[in-house]
Amino acid sequence: MTDRELMAFMQGWFERFMVRFDRLDKHLEKMAMKEKLLEGERLLDNQDVCQLLNVSKRTLQRYRSSGELPYQMIYHKTFYKESDVEAFIKANFAKGEDAADDTPKDDDTDAPEGTEDSPENTEDN
Repeated sequence: MTDRELMAFMQGWFERFMVRFDRLDKHLEKMAMKEKLLEGERLLDNQDVCQLLNVSKRTLQRYRSSGELPYQMIYHKTFYKESDVEAFIKANFAKGEDAADDTPKDDDTDAPEGTEDSPENTEDN
C-alpha cells in the first residue's frame, strides 16, 4: 500500500468516524431536551430526589420500602412523580419545622420553685 492509498483509506475511515459521532451527538441532544413524563407529569429519578431531599440513596430506598414515597419502575429504573415528592416533603419535612416551633423555651419550664439547678440545690460529694 502506498502512502497515497494509506492516506485515502485513513481519510475515509476518519470521515465515517466523524459522521457516527455527529449522529450520537444529535441523539444525545434530543434525549437531553426530552423531559421524562408519565401521565403528563414530570418524573424524577433517584439522583434528582436524593439531591432534592438531601438524603442518601439508602434513605431513599427506606422511604420506598416503607411505602412513604410512591414510585414507578420503568425499564428497571426507579422514577418518582413530582407531585408525590412534593406531597412527601410537605408531609414529612414540614412537620419537623412545626415541631421545632412547639418546643418549650427555657423560660417556659414548669419546674416547681426550688428545684432548678442552683448552687444551693446541688450536692458536690
